[in-house]
Amino acid sequence: MVNETSRKGMQHPCVDIDNDSGFCFGVVNAIQKAEQELATSHHLYCLGDIVHNSDEVERLSKAGLQVIEHKDLAMLCNTKLLFRAHGEPPKVYEQARSNGVEIIDATCPVVLALQKRILKAWTENPNAQIVIYGKKGHAEVNGLVGQTQGEAIVVEHEDEIENIDFSKPIYLFSQTTKSIEGFKKLVEEIKSRMVEGVDFVYYDTICRQVANRMDNIKKFAREHDLVFFVSGKKNRVRFLTQWMVPILRVRESFLLIANANARSAAATSIAVSIFVPSSARKFFSSYSATRVMAFIVFEKPAKTFIPHCASVL
Repeated sequence: MVNETSRKGMQHPCVDIDNDSGFCFGVVNAIQKAEQELATSHHLYCLGDIVHNSDEVERLSKAGLQVIEHKDLAMLCNTKLLFRAHGEPPKVYEQARSNGVEIIDATCPVVLALQKRILKAWTENPNAQIVIYGKKGHAEVNGLVGQTQGEAIVVEHEDEIENIDFSKPIYLFSQTTKSIEGFKKLVEEIKSRMVEGVDFVYYDTICRQVANRMDNIKKFAREHDLVFFVSGKKNRVRFLTQWMVPILRVRESFLLIANANARSAAATSIAVSIFVPSSARKFFSSYSATRVMAFIVFEKPAKTFIPHCASVL
């Protein structure tokens, strides 16, 4: 918590940092594996950004981590390659090994277990449809769909449910980072459409470290009048505006400033920390209490963005 007093004796608002902010276990594990390898070899390829965090990617890059894309994989030979926490489909493992590439597998254990469950369901139920609640094209989802040789049906929005045949058995799984509420709604919608007597089996495979953050964030939000989400431009803009914003409007006096102007504000990786719109300035000028600001930090350590608070408020 930060509280500063101005020369005129007026207090700046306190800044509380959410203690549960930061990377999840899977990402931390991937970073640690990269660091361990770089400590001895000083060079390592990584298939995609190890995390949606420009500063962390840059730090590891200076240590020797070289990010490549899937199209570059065919050019690698007799080297080492890190698979990040999102996981990869079987064909990517096969391609890497056929080129003599040693895989440093940092797939999140939760994702890896889900991949195995999907593969088992697909193998043992050849007449069933494997449905995945997730975002099309997301790295994790690509790895999940790959367990079914591309046959799984990905559903994220309500209109995409029309791709399912409700007269055939369905096995439903979820991308590990989707919302529990969204998954429950999808389950009920599928139930309402299933042909009588046809099997519908569903598994809540959402990571609880991620899901449990929502209750913690709601509580954290209720304790403050203004919340800033600090994030890089690659990952959290859509996440915050489409999922968290509606959920966190918990009372009238709670103001949420979350990437409303993100396209311009996110020119650097300090996306929202330096963005304080006029509505927030007016709020601060008329509010006498000090415990009015909070940060839920996805990217920057506190010391890098707290100084911006005093300069913009």
